[in-house]
Amino acid sequence: MLELAVWMAWAEFAVRWLHVITAIAWIGSSFYFIALDLGLRKSPDLPEGAYGEEWQVHGGGFYHIQKYLVAPDRLPEHLIWHKWQSYWTWLSGFALLALVYYVGAEFYLIDREVADLDVWQAIAISVASLAFGWVIYDLLCKSRFGADNTRLMVLLFVLLVIMSWGYTQVFTGRAALLHLGAFTATIMSANVFMIIIPNQKIVVADLRAGRVPDAKYGQIAKQRSTHNNYLTLPVIFLMLSNHYPLAFASEYNWLIAGLVFLMGVTIRHFFNTLHMGRGYRWWTWAATTALFIAIILLSTLGQPRERDEDLASLPPHVARFAADPEFEDVYWTVMGHCSMCHARQPLWPGLHWAPKGVVLETEAQIARAAQTIYLQSGISHAMPPGSTVLMEPEARQQIADWYRRVTGS
Repeated sequence: MLELAVWMAWAEFAVRWLHVITAIAWIGSSFYFIALDLGLRKSPDLPEGAYGEEWQVHGGGFYHIQKYLVAPDRLPEHLIWHKWQSYWTWLSGFALLALVYYVGAEFYLIDREVADLDVWQAIAISVASLAFGWVIYDLLCKSRFGADNTRLMVLLFVLLVIMSWGYTQVFTGRAALLHLGAFTATIMSANVFMIIIPNQKIVVADLRAGRVPDAKYGQIAKQRSTHNNYLTLPVIFLMLSNHYPLAFASEYNWLIAGLVFLMGVTIRHFFNTLHMGRGYRWWTWAATTALFIAIILLSTLGQPRERDEDLASLPPHVARFAADPEFEDVYWTVMGHCSMCHARQPLWPGLHWAPKGVVLETEAQIARAAQTIYLQSGISHAMPPGSTVLMEPEARQQIADWYRRVTGS
């Protein structure tokens, strides 16, 4: 019978796989339609009401695409809606957030040197912040301030930087950047669910009822779609950041995140202007490179916080791993096989920081990472790498027995 840790690890893998697949589908369709929309051309033989057209070739065939700003006179029976990619990306992403950061809150979400939170408090802040982001953003878009899209985008950037700093004052660095990505992705998906698709349904309903649809619904949807276009690349960076301590374990991680949003703007501006037929804006890549170099420098200037935690400060469900009679033997096994790399100052040549930011030097740190150690070294041979230190089967069995004995699995 497989224990819970194995089921949870595979559940996380499956949900992560689903999240990546649906995100690819959403981003792919989003980028395609932005490029299509910007590349539309006028022609003298356009049907009445058509705004522009484009001819494309792909897979050995030719496609003739026409766009109507409101709707054609006759709506076809077969109408394709692009929405489920967005919905499933958010749903799978939130499920992954729950599996990794809510279930593993003590290890991934809470840093008691940042904020001494109970698990339920940290989760409540997480969920509330996502809802807060959408409410504030939506109100800004619907206000008179939102009539100027450039002004609105600048204010949105300021809001994102504030949230970036705020998250670092509550969560671990890893969770802070991940939550900023979830905060932004929630806005993007809610744009589709709450604004873009409902507006399209109003237009379709009016057309089928013989009424002339109001063009404002398309204009509103276009604004939200444009926002999503510029936010996509930063969200991808933030979702990947939890694998790279140089991004999340710096004191300037909140500022790094802010610069990432600017890089998203410069990169998308290059492609958007290209699709519009306005040529190559090479200066955008120079700006992107300068921003990325600034990020690299910030990551090295801001060293990770020194964390000193003793066994007495561990919550009961974590402290039980250190209370096991065989824990001392496990501790020295980990120290002998893992801590030359997983240290504040790694001893392994070429390593300048602990892989994934995981430090295993103290009893408290090893107790906190019990499940990870079990999965990586107890029942699999993922760690330590075979080219570095040989871990005998007996040592792996010792770790597996320790974890199973404490958890009763």
